[in-house]
Amino acid sequence: MTTTAQRPPTIPGAAPLTSGPIGRTLFLFSLPILASSVLQSLNASVNAIWIGHLLGEHALTASANANSLLFFLLGSVFGLSMASTVLVGQSVGSGNLDQAKRTVGTSLTFFVVIAILAASAGIFFAPHILTAMHTPEDALPLASAYLRVIFVALPGMYLYSFVMMSLRGAGDAKTPFVFLLFSVLLDIGLNPLLIRGFGPIPALGIAGSALATAIAQWTSLVALMIHLYRSKHFLRLTRGEAHYLRVDRTILRALIFKGIPMGLQMIVMTSSMLVMISFVNRFGSRVTAAYGACTQLWNYVQMPAFSIGAAVSSMAAQNVGARLWDRVTQIARTGVLLNVATTGLLVVITTLLDHAAFGLFLGNNLEAIGIAQHIHHVVSWSLILFGASIVLSGVVRATGSVVPPLLILFFALWVVRIPLAYGLAPRWGAEALWWSFPIASIISLILTVAYYRFGGWRGARMLTPAT
Repeated sequence: MTTTAQRPPTIPGAAPLTSGPIGRTLFLFSLPILASSVLQSLNASVNAIWIGHLLGEHALTASANANSLLFFLLGSVFGLSMASTVLVGQSVGSGNLDQAKRTVGTSLTFFVVIAILAASAGIFFAPHILTAMHTPEDALPLASAYLRVIFVALPGMYLYSFVMMSLRGAGDAKTPFVFLLFSVLLDIGLNPLLIRGFGPIPALGIAGSALATAIAQWTSLVALMIHLYRSKHFLRLTRGEAHYLRVDRTILRALIFKGIPMGLQMIVMTSSMLVMISFVNRFGSRVTAAYGACTQLWNYVQMPAFSIGAAVSSMAAQNVGARLWDRVTQIARTGVLLNVATTGLLVVITTLLDHAAFGLFLGNNLEAIGIAQHIHHVVSWSLILFGASIVLSGVVRATGSVVPPLLILFFALWVVRIPLAYGLAPRWGAEALWWSFPIASIISLILTVAYYRFGGWRGARMLTPAT
């Protein structure tokens, strides 16, 4: 396929990703997404430090249990947010403002309904959910108090995620990052004040930490919305455009049937890691501690790949909408090279400094550090390959082809990695677990490249008429 001779009209006020140098544009567009990921991880870590130091291990256990449920709830709408990103991106790329606003209106109505239902159910059933999770009894009351307040923040989190992903689809990753930075700083600053109390502010304990998150989230969301309306952002819905809030069945169908497979990819990855840690546990606490330190380090090493994957989805979606297929191909190529450069650099740095890095998690336990170094040396280079699969999958999803990337990921993790680790562990020991990572990454990359080169993803569509 070749680039069309005539580009579609540009929407006034939009940030088109359909022109200009691809490498520079992709790099600058992915930076705020990467910074947002780092910020969110640091926010969770700093809040955990506040809770642990100010309230003790029971409170930290309570927040860990509550946050594990929160991460699941946020991850469950990730695919729906990604679907709105692609829909907005394709609409902006094709110059179709009406379709972009229909996407925003339908998505907003849908997210509000889901957020209200989830928050209401969570506030009422919080203790029952935590009991079902086998939360330790000494931490259960604290976890319930924390989780109930967190559910007050949940609608704000859902809506912020939707607005952030819509803006990225429109080509703007910087604005949501700025307001996320504001939210994180406010959250970190309010945590000790509300936990311990200060002046007229009463000491609220662990509920204070959750309240800090709720205040920060809602304040940031309101500030972002005020900014979008004051700047007259082209995606805002004005008083005379309330009809866009009526659910468009075609768009809703795309959000659900395209978004669910995108969200399932997160579930496939997280569930495979849960099974893997259960395998690792069989080799003793020292090996588990070493593996845990590795996963902490790998989370940061893989952040550029996931950020580039999100960036290429938005960028490719606009170019798919504009029918600029040559640029889509260049975006894929540039994204893979950028992943190799950034993830590869982090792999080299973490390998050179691995003793010091693992010492942050394992202290002076030289034996555990040695095990962690060995695991890292076996696995780390394969993160570059897995990152390339993530980037190419991001390009493929930009057309609406969402099931094949899900099936490839499921095959690599659940048909290759998990059975390989389980089947060879009796003979190879823990080595079978570590080598299952690079083998699965190689298989994932081969299948992803094959589908990218020969699959029918270019003919996929996000919007299909509702029956």
